Amino acid sequence: MSDADIFKVLADPTRRGVLERLAGAEMTATELRQGLAISQPAMSQHLAVLRQAGLISERREGRFVNYRVEPEGLAPLHQWLARYRAFWPDRIESLKDVLKEMDQ
Repeated sequence: MSDADIFKVLADPTRRGVLERLAGAEMTATELRQGLAISQPAMSQHLAVLRQAGLISERREGRFVNYRVEPEGLAPLHQWLARYRAFWPDRIESLKDVLKEMDQ
């Protein structure tokens, strides 16, 4: 999945919220729904989209399905951000130089 596709998946605030809830934890769909005004079918759809994007995985335990974040799924985003991380320090240094010249 491309980084553009992952951005589309994460554009939905509910899916971002689900991913945040799963950070550092493993939860069932029922646990994920607690406190949210969302139906079980809607939650299942969001989980399916996140799973297809490679952002979460599932582990079956009897009749329960536990979901967790799949860190490797975030690699395309990390790579995309890395390209821009290198850009900003040089730009900030250039801005500092300009500001120093303006002060003189």
